Amino acid sequence: MASHSGQSGLSRERFALLFAVMLVAASGNTAMQSLMPAIGRQLHVRDLWVAVAFSLSAVAWVVAAPHWARRADHRGRRALMRLGLYGFIVSMLICGGILAVGLDGLLPGEMVFLIFVFGRAIYGTWGSASPPAVQAYIAARTEGEQRTTHLAALASSFGLGTIIGPAIAPLFIFRPLGLSGPLIVFAGVGVIVLLAVVTRLPDDTPRSAARGRVVTYPSIGAMSGGGGNEAEEEAAPSSRLAWRDPRVLPWHIVGIAGGHGQAALLGTIGFLIIDRLSLPIAEAQQSIALVLMSGAGTSLLAQWGLIPYLGLTPRQLVIWGSLLAGIGTALCGLAGSIYGITLGFALSSLGYGLFRPGFTSGASLAVSRAEQNAVAGMVTSVNGVAYIAAPAIGVGLYELSMPLPFIATGALMVGLALWSRLRMRD
Repeated sequence: MASHSGQSGLSRERFALLFAVMLVAASGNTAMQSLMPAIGRQLHVRDLWVAVAFSLSAVAWVVAAPHWARRADHRGRRALMRLGLYGFIVSMLICGGILAVGLDGLLPGEMVFLIFVFGRAIYGTWGSASPPAVQAYIAARTEGEQRTTHLAALASSFGLGTIIGPAIAPLFIFRPLGLSGPLIVFAGVGVIVLLAVVTRLPDDTPRSAARGRVVTYPSIGAMSGGGGNEAEEEAAPSSRLAWRDPRVLPWHIVGIAGGHGQAALLGTIGFLIIDRLSLPIAEAQQSIALVLMSGAGTSLLAQWGLIPYLGLTPRQLVIWGSLLAGIGTALCGLAGSIYGITLGFALSSLGYGLFRPGFTSGASLAVSRAEQNAVAGMVTSVNGVAYIAAPAIGVGLYELSMPLPFIATGALMVGLALWSRLRMRD
């Protein structure tokens, strides 16, 4: 156990532990997302039920995460981190175990997926406790530039996890577990992180209060965070802000439309790869991982490289991001090869990598300093709500016609770019 004298500030070891807590959740969740289309096909479960399983998990996350964020100062931040890791580990073990049973043909696919949905609900409900507790732990022990640096680095853990998860998932597909192997392995990694937190992270006796911020549901290509400047949020008193306030309503419209477009794309891309390429499941999983990694990489390129370099306004980010996302998504639906699908998905993810920060910063800049907490909560809600219905809607359209959700989403995003150019102001 670290000594009490190290309570002030954060050592590299402590920050590494906090980073690991966030990284394991993001990588494990996105690894599961990359595997589920192939698993669903092996279980002969309708594609729609695969999407519904993740939608229900997102519902649980959206409902539970604000509760844990409010409790960060009262229950103890390290205790909430442990609770979140327990939720992640138990969820992965339930999902991995029942999928292994189903893949061996010991239970019908419908029953397997009912238990799987239960396991995902555990993750959405209790796994969402860790991120706000980690952020509050950092905020209570750092000040000024150090806090900004640590929180920015922490946010990158979710983005990094979206690359690591799909990248290494195929490495853990082995007999006798097969496609469920990566879930069991990630549960084991979660146990290691949990033991490190218990033994190496000091008890929670912070110098000052710091409420955790709600983090959006972890998904491929989506960065965490609610929006707003950390320093402003700490200094700002609570202020009521109406959802229909004309300063933020256009940004809400943009965020809801674009968020649904991205969620629909993520919910259907795995099925498209399997069906369009007509590959065996093992080969298809490698192709899915490749495509998802390309998307996560270009999303991070946009947010870590292009945005600081180009210096675009929030409105410009939304316009160009929506346009690129629309073109890339349509290319995915029309492509006939793995190269075309990869190029289209990478282009669309580049667009969403521009779009999301544009929406987030635009909403934040539209209101006063005293309203930053309120708008940050709204932004987080908008980002989370998209993952409730959009994946199921996308898969429903996919069952009608393979290219349909991609063409429809592409048209939505191009239309959003035109609407933003005509109706929004910097």
